[in-house]
Amino acid sequence: MGINLGYWTPVYGGFLRNVTDEGRMAATWEYIREVSMKADRLGFHTTLVPELYLNDRKGIAAPSLEAWSLSAAILAVTEQLRVMTAVRPGFHLPAVLAKTVSTLDSIAPGRVALNVVAAWWAEEARQFGGNFPTHDARYTQAKEFVDVLNGLWEQTPFSFAGDHYELAETIVEPKPSAHPVVFAGGESEAGREAIADFADAYVMHGGTLDEVRSNVTDMNARSERLHGRPIAEFGMPAYVIVRDTEAEAQRELDRITTVDPDSPGYASFEEFRKNSKLALEVTKREYSVGTRGLRPNLIGTAEQVAERINDYADAGISLLLIQASPLDEELERIAEQVLPLVSSPALVAAR
Repeated sequence: MGINLGYWTPVYGGFLRNVTDEGRMAATWEYIREVSMKADRLGFHTTLVPELYLNDRKGIAAPSLEAWSLSAAILAVTEQLRVMTAVRPGFHLPAVLAKTVSTLDSIAPGRVALNVVAAWWAEEARQFGGNFPTHDARYTQAKEFVDVLNGLWEQTPFSFAGDHYELAETIVEPKPSAHPVVFAGGESEAGREAIADFADAYVMHGGTLDEVRSNVTDMNARSERLHGRPIAEFGMPAYVIVRDTEAEAQRELDRITTVDPDSPGYASFEEFRKNSKLALEVTKREYSVGTRGLRPNLIGTAEQVAERINDYADAGISLLLIQASPLDEELERIAEQVLPLVSSPALVAAR
């Protein structure tokens, strides 16, 4: 079946916590527009737009862009790109979000997806007035949130009574042209069980091939038990470094992973570790780019990286979300040198 190639939209202006200067990358619409249009032209399948009200890469005082207004703009300037927007239920009313998604679908039919995030950042919730219950309760809230979305997209009117939300005879029109794919991620037992129940697709942190195979097997088994079907898509972020030689790639890796504990983003990293029930300890080296993006080891020559990506496809990953710096330049390099060597259904169709 191959693997679709997408990328992570840098709402925070860059991916690197240890490197201040990432070239032209900036938390501006001008830069995001350029990247979006280039990625669309090159045939990339999906972009994930993170929802972060504070900047967890460059420090909380640094600029960052709001996910939903940015997603509308990206959809308006692209033609093929699917936009997977993260949503934190503690910051949204589900009926309003259902209406927002329906409106976005009218802008770009069939190109809207969701990444439902149970949230981990207590300080962000405090500053912005978000609802931040205990860890397991956040997944219960997320399931109710999706239940409401699905009901409003399928029925008119729709009523609901749960622990977190209550609606009476609510109308959302128009409906989306197709049911948006709902992704979610989590590693705790409570998180995995809830996600297998309410999500269509699972997005995990970067991992080794063995870790990915284990995740795919586990989540498919849970989904089969609950719904009689496997998970529709498995996504994974990865930081990609492609150079002409292994030595050049290693020098770039060394440059970006020199950890400075005094860097502005270090505090949010510590809070992420404290408020998340992770199956694996995240090292300070992996802190350098976040989301365990270096763990898949997509670093080396184009041939080496392509071979590794194909291995992840064989392990069950159907969507790779690339992080790279500077993103505009690296996406072009990846499209030119790596994608011809990767079995990608979307890119075959685009050529």
